[in-house]
Amino acid sequence: MDSQAARSITIVGGGTAGWMCAAALAHFVGENTRITLVESDAIGTIGVGEATIPQIRMFNQTLGIDETDFIRATGATFKLGIEFAGWLRPGHSYLHAFGDVGRDIGLGGFRHFWSRAHRLGLARPLGDYSVNDLAARAGKMHDGAPLTNRNVPAVPHAFHFDAGLYAAYLRRYAQKHGVVRQEGTIVSVARDGQNGDVTTLTLADGRVVAGDLFIDCSGLRALLIQDTLGVGFDDWSHLLPANSAVAVPSERTAPLTPYTRATAHPVGWQWRIPLQHRTGNGRVYCSAFLSDDEAAAGLLAHLDGAPLADPRVIRFATGRARQAWSHNVIAMGLASGFLEPLESTSIHLIQSMIARIMAFGPTCRPAPAVRATFNRQFADEMERIRDFIVLHYWANEREEPFWQACRSMALPDSLAEKIELFRSAGHLFRDQSDLFSEVGWLQVLVGQGIVPATSHALAEAVSESDLAAWLDTLHTLYAREVAAWPTHADYIARHCAAPSPQGLVA
Repeated sequence: MDSQAARSITIVGGGTAGWMCAAALAHFVGENTRITLVESDAIGTIGVGEATIPQIRMFNQTLGIDETDFIRATGATFKLGIEFAGWLRPGHSYLHAFGDVGRDIGLGGFRHFWSRAHRLGLARPLGDYSVNDLAARAGKMHDGAPLTNRNVPAVPHAFHFDAGLYAAYLRRYAQKHGVVRQEGTIVSVARDGQNGDVTTLTLADGRVVAGDLFIDCSGLRALLIQDTLGVGFDDWSHLLPANSAVAVPSERTAPLTPYTRATAHPVGWQWRIPLQHRTGNGRVYCSAFLSDDEAAAGLLAHLDGAPLADPRVIRFATGRARQAWSHNVIAMGLASGFLEPLESTSIHLIQSMIARIMAFGPTCRPAPAVRATFNRQFADEMERIRDFIVLHYWANEREEPFWQACRSMALPDSLAEKIELFRSAGHLFRDQSDLFSEVGWLQVLVGQGIVPATSHALAEAVSESDLAAWLDTLHTLYAREVAAWPTHADYIARHCAAPSPQGLVA
């Protein structure tokens, strides 16, 4: 069957996923396509995806969104990476920082030179050769050309922001560009009797909403892709056993750190996301090891500031829909699957799905090969991110029963092979579907205690004295640059301070 362009697109659900999708579609196809978004104010959203990775800047720039305006409107702060505290063992910490680590020499990756120096006792911690890592730990921020030396590498950044304010910001953008919002609760879904496509949605007040293509952004409910079409779900709880989270906002506290913190606890971990007007907090845990009350009490006991609301429990199953695109329905965000927010991938997966929709259409009646390729790409991306998250849990030296259970799990073949390639000889190869670069894998592998046994021949050929001098020069160059930067809080105050909390409008 030939592909048919969708003349009308109906998005089910608002929140971050729904309004990111609506804004992007309005920008790319809004002149030729009727776009409707159906949401109910009575149905809440998860709203914990407040930390992002640098690709979010590309999304905003594509829509023509001014970065300073966006930061002020969402109470955003800058993010240079993620700190993992206590994941290898209590008291240990490392950062998965954005950007480069060290500098390659010809065909020799920096990791080979560093690992050889590490075995010889000549190397600093890996993060000392990353500008982002040094800046994050020093609480510094700078965006633009280097201040001290042109050889200092670029400093990519992402953001922490209020997901509710971001959704509201994009709602205003989308409606300005022609998206029609329908308020109401969906009570029934009609399908074509012959081909099974979704045809209409009926709202509680009797209104009927039609569409050629439907985007399911209904969150964990997965109203269309699961409740209506029943595509099935691949459950990954045997690899990622956490199935609950409890979240609570707290007062803003100083210092205003330019990184997300993920702190391991005896059962699961706790996130800390600093915004200009508050701090986002939550604890991810496995209900087989910890009760909701215990999780909430533990979360409240480890806040940096006073809580601003009561803790809210969220249930989830880690995994993915077996098909993200079935019939004329495409699932996006939590409706397509769930991966805990350990590496801040939730919002990126929405962005990635939008890009995939645009690459393939958007169409409502694709050829079978189109839909199959779309679904394979979605599955591959989810599985590579899953492997990256599993690595954090599996490679640990903690003594608690939960962590011992994680350490004893059977790894997916794809992850086991990647670990062995690195452990044996420092090899890292990026799959086409892998979101995370070799540098990202390097930081987490080393941070979780996995160091190569041997190095590339190019690294072995360098004299010890030259190797030590080169590494010292890199660290000195980067540390001097970071020392010239303002603090994160000062940088925001000078360039993009949000209005008072009362002035932030959803």
